Amino acid sequence: MKYLILVRHGESRWNKSNRFTGWVDVSLSEKGIREAMACANELKNLEINMAFTSHLERTQQTLLIVLAKQYLTGIFCHVHEKDGNKYHVPEKFTSEDIPVYSSKALNERYYGALQGMNKQAARKKYGHEKVFLWRRSYCIRPPGGESLKDVYQRTVRYFHRHIVSEMSRNNILISGHGNALRMLIKYIEHISDEKIGHLELPYGRPIVYSYERKKFKPANVKFTFNRPIVWDGNKKKK
Repeated sequence: MKYLILVRHGESRWNKSNRFTGWVDVSLSEKGIREAMACANELKNLEINMAFTSHLERTQQTLLIVLAKQYLTGIFCHVHEKDGNKYHVPEKFTSEDIPVYSSKALNERYYGALQGMNKQAARKKYGHEKVFLWRRSYCIRPPGGESLKDVYQRTVRYFHRHIVSEMSRNNILISGHGNALRMLIKYIEHISDEKIGHLELPYGRPIVYSYERKKFKPANVKFTFNRPIVWDGNKKKK
């Protein structure tokens, strides 16, 4: 039996200031570093053999903090770059080295025109209803950005091509973002389009699946869902 470990990065500096971050490459806040350290402590007894992450610093910082607790060196393997082989010498890896693969396919949702905006300021500019739909609906895109469905297509495609094939041999950690991980969980758990937008993933808390006979089963999964919200003008109803 092998394990798949999903970890949302610790709080970033723009999470702290309530801004849409998306693909902007923002580092962890002080609280985010503490969250990553707590996550590392939770996972210290679960062997990790391989890791995947996005191109963004906050997921990579979180990942390296987790690996440091296990006295592991993450070797970033730039396999899709022209000179990728120059960065990768697996025949010289020791027991303390593990390969790490990063891809923009695992990036956070691209928020387009909303990136960098304070979320409350966005509500004032565009209206509560529009911002709610852009954030939580499955198919509706924010201006110039991605829908959750767009994120699902790229993350699940990458998951099938590059991660599932490694699961029979390795315990794998994915250090990712809220929306990208939501879409992987949607796929694994068969969560509906309507419900997935309300799935809450805390910062820096591992979600673990066992993998055996080509099937994923929850090992420690405890999901929390927001109650669906219906907007009527500017009034919130539950």
